[in-house]
Amino acid sequence: MTVAHRLGFVYPSMDGLSRWRDRAMKSPFSGMDPFIEGCGLWEDFHGHLIEKIGEALADRVPAHYLVRTGERGYVVLADDEQHVSHSFKADISVVSTAQPHATAGTALAEPSAPYSVRAFIEEEFRETFLEIREADGDHRLVTCIEVLSPSNKKPNSQGWELYQRKRQGLFLGHTAHLVEIDLLRAGQRMPAVDRWPDSPYLLMVARTSKMPVCDVWPASFEQPVPPIPVPLLKPDADVMLDLQPLIDAIYARWRYGRSIDYTRPLMPPLPAEVTSEMQERLGSSAI
Repeated sequence: MTVAHRLGFVYPSMDGLSRWRDRAMKSPFSGMDPFIEGCGLWEDFHGHLIEKIGEALADRVPAHYLVRTGERGYVVLADDEQHVSHSFKADISVVSTAQPHATAGTALAEPSAPYSVRAFIEEEFRETFLEIREADGDHRLVTCIEVLSPSNKKPNSQGWELYQRKRQGLFLGHTAHLVEIDLLRAGQRMPAVDRWPDSPYLLMVARTSKMPVCDVWPASFEQPVPPIPVPLLKPDADVMLDLQPLIDAIYARWRYGRSIDYTRPLMPPLPAEVTSEMQERLGSSAI
């Protein structure tokens, strides 16, 4: 087995690429398409995936549960978070004070070159998640479903800190189950005592009865993302959540194939040994 297959990095042939461009309805990857993360579609994908998961769960949970969308928001300095690809420059070459008219024989000083500075921009972020609650009484929280965002995987960022507080609160309080879906290769994985499986993506289910021990499923590009159980209150059985059909439906409906150039370098970059194997597979250095 090659390194690429072991890590789940399987790329289409060049002939296949042209066919996929023509069809543009199905991703060339059987599992999670890694190009969604690196080509500017992640925010769009995250919103649609939360919506699809919510619909799937609402159709499956018993009538004494409610599925609701939650949201947390925070403001960051865009320069610190490096989310903004452009910079604002202070135009200090334009001044509002009037200058005296020059008289004959008076030399005018050459205008000095302006400095260019970047302004700090406050940018508001909103992260959505799902909750399953009891329908009766005070709507007690039963299960929280999180699809991780890039900010959740960036240590020392506000997105990281907010999510870690929520995560630790659930683990320490044993108040609700947690389903955590990580379909991002970039960023730091969540803190754990034991080593995470060596795979591009991870799906985690933490039950209140077993916390802090969690069940983890590895996921990759080559194989469909595995279904996972969503726990409820006893004696109700788990609800199975099959993510791959949801991912495929988003890709097709929103025509992601029209926005992705599979010949461009994949971001985040692949390990060197995988890159070499993929270059041979594609017959090109653009992977």
